Amino acid sequence: MLIRVADLEGPGFAGRLTTGGFLAILAGMLALAAVCGALLVRRMMRPVREMDRTIRQISANDLSTRIDTVHSHDELKELAETFNGMLDRLQKSYEQQTRFVSDASHELRTPLSVISGYANLLRRWGGEDRAVRGEAVGKIIEETENMRRLVERMLFLARADRSTQAVRFERFDFSALMREILEETGLFDPEHVFTAQIEPGVSGAADRALVKQAVRAVLENSIKFTPKGGEISLSCRRRDGAVELAVRDEGIGIPPEDLPHIFDRFYKADASRTRGGKSSSGLGLSIAKWIVERHGGKIGVRSSPGAGTTVTMVFPASPAA
Repeated sequence: MLIRVADLEGPGFAGRLTTGGFLAILAGMLALAAVCGALLVRRMMRPVREMDRTIRQISANDLSTRIDTVHSHDELKELAETFNGMLDRLQKSYEQQTRFVSDASHELRTPLSVISGYANLLRRWGGEDRAVRGEAVGKIIEETENMRRLVERMLFLARADRSTQAVRFERFDFSALMREILEETGLFDPEHVFTAQIEPGVSGAADRALVKQAVRAVLENSIKFTPKGGEISLSCRRRDGAVELAVRDEGIGIPPEDLPHIFDRFYKADASRTRGGKSSSGLGLSIAKWIVERHGGKIGVRSSPGAGTTVTMVFPASPAA
């Protein structure tokens, strides 16, 4: 069988090509197309392979590796940028968790060391000396209570981070709550002068227990940083349709360099600046901030060294959407 190939552009030229030759040319053209296609696909897949290689290098011990977005194009570039953004968030979360565990371990080590020291003192001399026994038992009880409160606060923040901390909104009288806090605080702290400016009948919808926890956390800081005999004032009023609670003290104040960090977890001012040199866990204000913001409110601080501190918490009158 013969195939006649005519060149329409070259009159008079006619070629005769065998079937085998035609198939050979066709096979060659297909092979060339396959090679070119493979090379093209290989080139197109190079960024994907590089992304795969980079992803395989990422581990929990090293989240700093990022996918190159300079040589990526179009959809792959968008994918790489999205993946890098996810890595940024994971790295930040991992670093926060690591720092939290480290700080928590440090905070727990202090009361444990005190308990251990007084337990050894009690074992060696407590049986014969009643004064030593009384001092050791008192310190052990005190540090045990400190540990309990620290653990409770860490568990609260852990629930907050996982969004499992329950918030139960109910309508209640903020004015009555502030009077209740004032009375309770005056009972266990006779060393300070407590005053109040409470507008009657200020009500709103919030989690009463959490609001009380936030106010007491701020109040606890004021007590620690206010010298004996100093005045601490609580106020409650309605402002622009919201509920404003404030705690003002005549304490030592907060240095400007510390103000941006006072709501950071485990952040502490110099222990020598606190009353009696006692330091807090550095979690109370973090919890207060979370409670206020979870209600859709705002918390702010005004302070300067030697002029006291005022912490203001503003809660919406209605639950945040």
